[in-house]
Amino acid sequence: MTEKLFYEDSHKKVFTANVQMCRPKGEYYEVVLDRTAFFPEGGGQYADTGWLGDIRVTDVRERDGIIYHVMEAPLEEGLQVTGKIDWDMRFLKMQQHTGEHIVSGLVHAGFGYNNVGFHLGSEDCTMDFDGEITKEQLREIEWQANEAAVKNLEVQVSWPSKEELASLEYRSKIEIEGAVRIVTIPGYDVCACCAPHVKRTGEIGLIKLTNVQRYKGGVRVTMLCGFRALADYAGKEQHVKNISALLSAKEDKISQAAEHLKDECGRLKAKLLEEQKKLLEYRAGGISGEETFVCLFEDGLEGDGPRILMNLVLARGAECCAVFLKTEDGAYRYVIGSTNMDIRPLAKGLNEAFGGRGGGKPEMVQGSLKGKEEEVRAWIEEKARITKE
Repeated sequence: MTEKLFYEDSHKKVFTANVQMCRPKGEYYEVVLDRTAFFPEGGGQYADTGWLGDIRVTDVRERDGIIYHVMEAPLEEGLQVTGKIDWDMRFLKMQQHTGEHIVSGLVHAGFGYNNVGFHLGSEDCTMDFDGEITKEQLREIEWQANEAAVKNLEVQVSWPSKEELASLEYRSKIEIEGAVRIVTIPGYDVCACCAPHVKRTGEIGLIKLTNVQRYKGGVRVTMLCGFRALADYAGKEQHVKNISALLSAKEDKISQAAEHLKDECGRLKAKLLEEQKKLLEYRAGGISGEETFVCLFEDGLEGDGPRILMNLVLARGAECCAVFLKTEDGAYRYVIGSTNMDIRPLAKGLNEAFGGRGGGKPEMVQGSLKGKEEEVRAWIEEKARITKE
């Protein structure tokens, strides 16, 4: 059994230990020490990293009470080594985990919901609850959680006896073999947990609940705590400043400025489409009414421009009209229509010939394909010739 120093002091950054075993494991080595401050993955929290001597520890795992340090190089058995955990990362994880306990305790007390899934990822922390929480309710929970952080409460750790556990009310109350570690945040949460935590809630810093979405009959809440929340705020603050400069608006007025810009763009787009329709009518008017099979390649058409042009050409007497619009990636978006034939077989053959996709009704199909204009045009003209015969 490995002595777990992280239970004695969650803030221990450096320690000494003896190497009991070292063995190769694929491209890496597994090292067992007589004691360690490295926390293995567990309780929804991923493992610590750091160094043993000057060799990098990339992962830590526990099997049958023995902790294995995954390392990039071997260590001599019997050697005394100095271990150093990546403290910045450990502290960041403890901020998230203790924050999660506060939020989960508040949700359980306020709504009776259970935390049925917790994941502390490399970018954020998610909590899955087995009931619905609205955005308004989430804001209230967030406020209460930050009140708990400001109170700078002691995070208490205990190992109750079986008799004490039987009468103790706590979250995650399931049958566990051996001793059960209880983490208590007075007035907010009592929960079984194997992971290290901050010593006082003030160390968590800001608790920010950034998102809530429906998930498996309940909700998934995304959270950032401490330095993660600060970094998120700094990034969003810079975005606000950039948008403020682009819109020439004060930072607290950018929503109104964006709404005004959206309305203005809508008016301009409507005007553009009106002008485009006039141009399309002029374009269709230049096509001989004697042409029965028309193939057009166009640039710069907006919205339903291709379909409008097709309908205008058909209205002038053409039996079939195909309009191809070049896209930014060099492919073509197309619409093909007819007044007297099922156009779907033609579209199917076109897609097969040029790696396209699409479909529609007998009188009109839409899709996209890749190919050179001259090759596509030649294919269409050949099909038109066969159809006429």
